Amino acid sequence: MALLRVHHIGIAVEKLEEALKFFSELLGLEVAKTVTVEDQDMRAAWLRLGDIWLELMEPLSPEGPVGRFLAKRGEGIHHVAVLVDDIEAVCERLREAGIRLVYEQPRKGYDGSLYNFVHPKAAHGVLLELRQEPGS
Repeated sequence: MALLRVHHIGIAVEKLEEALKFFSELLGLEVAKTVTVEDQDMRAAWLRLGDIWLELMEPLSPEGPVGRFLAKRGEGIHHVAVLVDDIEAVCERLREAGIRLVYEQPRKGYDGSLYNFVHPKAAHGVLLELRQEPGS
């Protein structure tokens, strides 16, 4: 069981198109893909920055996770995602240590990855996404 590297930084934005004007047009980061993630009630654009991705997340409604985050905290860093080699083992180790996870079991992402979140109260104020790539 190992943490491998930072995979991406999730950034909550009010309006995706306005955020893309800054990150893509002004900073020159290329948009690799834009996806709608229904189960997270958001639309996201993925931009590569070296070995790390930026995930710009726009809520589809105020009731979803990103919508609630924006209402409470405003735009900004929402989460940091790290790749793990065995998400089940990492989650079990954290549960055994009394660490609060957002989901009881890892969920499958739109791209086939598995993910779970460590609650920010357990991770010193950081919403930490644990992510295992498909096929690993």
